[in-house]
Amino acid sequence: MDWDALRDEFPITRNYNFQNHAAVAPVCRRAADAAREYFAHSEQYGYLNGGFYKRADRVRARLAELMGGNPDEVTFIKNTSEGLSLVANGLTWSTGDNVVISNAEFPANVYPWQALRSRGVQVRMVLEEDGRIPIEQVIEMIDSRTRVVAISSVQFASGFRTDLATLGQYCQSKGVLLCVDAIQSLGVLPIDVEAMGIDFLAADGHKWLCAPEGAGIFYVRKQLQGHLKPTSIGWMSVKEPWNFSKYNFEFADSAKRYDSGSYNLPGIFALGAAVDLVFEIGIEKIANRILTLTDRLVAGLKDKGYRIVSSRAPTEASGIVAFTSDIHDHETIQRHLQTEHRIVIAVRSGRLRASPHMYNTEREIDQLVETLPKH
Repeated sequence: MDWDALRDEFPITRNYNFQNHAAVAPVCRRAADAAREYFAHSEQYGYLNGGFYKRADRVRARLAELMGGNPDEVTFIKNTSEGLSLVANGLTWSTGDNVVISNAEFPANVYPWQALRSRGVQVRMVLEEDGRIPIEQVIEMIDSRTRVVAISSVQFASGFRTDLATLGQYCQSKGVLLCVDAIQSLGVLPIDVEAMGIDFLAADGHKWLCAPEGAGIFYVRKQLQGHLKPTSIGWMSVKEPWNFSKYNFEFADSAKRYDSGSYNLPGIFALGAAVDLVFEIGIEKIANRILTLTDRLVAGLKDKGYRIVSSRAPTEASGIVAFTSDIHDHETIQRHLQTEHRIVIAVRSGRLRASPHMYNTEREIDQLVETLPKH
């Protein structure tokens, strides 16, 4: 793979050494082109000859393929929060039920569950330990009243990667539903909803997929669609949405039942273009490239005296590297890197956080390490 040639897809490389893809990633060129194409057509021809919704269905199929699901199990959402809320609010709950999450989740995967407390649902939090969410602790927290385990595929502040296959198998054996926030892994690490036993998955495209904000993906296992009640219902939720004169209130026999109205078409087309880039390169190549770059980063940080928070075990490592300094202020470091050296990283949960992507170079990794203050 010619990784240097790939940099043409990412014009931000002309302006920054950008290593903050776990926040809001730069949009890749082809995604921006897809949105521009939509606007140009709409400006000149309106909706005529666009075939926009058929094109959206092709994007749906591509996304389903990316995660190992079927197109009728996938629909579009505006963000991860919306997808997680569809699960929290669409299931039927009883007083005494519980949900298992961790205390290291991004708020999008906390607040929808905490809101269920008013219905008598208990929210149980597994505690992070040294940058890890021990899966044995998650399993131990599950009991006969556990309805859902809601967890991130990769934790945003530590980069810890969850063993979803093991967790999914256990949840299935106990009749517990597994709901995954996949925003920190979709498009950069392999996900297979069938093999991993995932029941619900939500992710926006604005991180590792390098697509714009406001266009995401929601997966619901086919067998569960009759049990997850749509909570926002509109003209697109039904079997015959294009028959405007016939009020036939029957939910679509697919994940389209969770649609309420018109799509964010430019966002969806941009997302589809970004997913096409992932398929062109190959998810395994992307994952290997990012793990190679982050291994290099970890080695350099250790040599310079920084403490690595992120687990680097082969099954737990991701594209996120969280690290700390005992003597330097993290916020000051982050600002100095960006304003003085045009190197972009983040501070999350009291840690410095770098998240390089496949198009970053070894030289950019080394530049980050070299520019950090010494211990």
